[in-house]
Amino acid sequence: MNRVTLTVVAAALLALPAIAQQPQSQQAPAAAGAPASAQQRNDGAASDSHGFVSATRFGQRDGASLYAATCAGCHMPDGRGAAGAGRYPALAGNPTLEAAAYPASIVLNGLRGMPGFANQMDDAQVAAVVNYVRTNLGNRFTADPATPDDVKALRQ
Repeated sequence: MNRVTLTVVAAALLALPAIAQQPQSQQAPAAAGAPASAQQRNDGAASDSHGFVSATRFGQRDGASLYAATCAGCHMPDGRGAAGAGRYPALAGNPTLEAAAYPASIVLNGLRGMPGFANQMDDAQVAAVVNYVRTNLGNRFTADPATPDDVKALRQ
């Protein structure tokens, strides 16, 4: 295995205890009225149990769900980051999140070891996860929230 693969695997393993402590739904998708292989999203499109609409697109629409699916594995569910098999910066209490354009650009394009999600998230999803991180996890950056139009401009 190469170093990047080992780093990603180690980060995932480090996140398991925190993820395991999160409350789980008591009903299986089939019991909740959804097909066993899919769950309905807010917009009516089906997504699988991992939150993907397809093999390359996330199905979650709200910032908290997107954070849990795409960010918490490295930055931790509480946003405090991690160190060890790599350095995953804290998002909690991070002053670099004050201007929405900076974290939106990172979500789209990645930074150092972090992959970009421009091909996996649409503009509204990027704005949602950026706004979630900027207003939760100990952050209170409510001024000038990211909009889908802002994200669209960053893509160009």
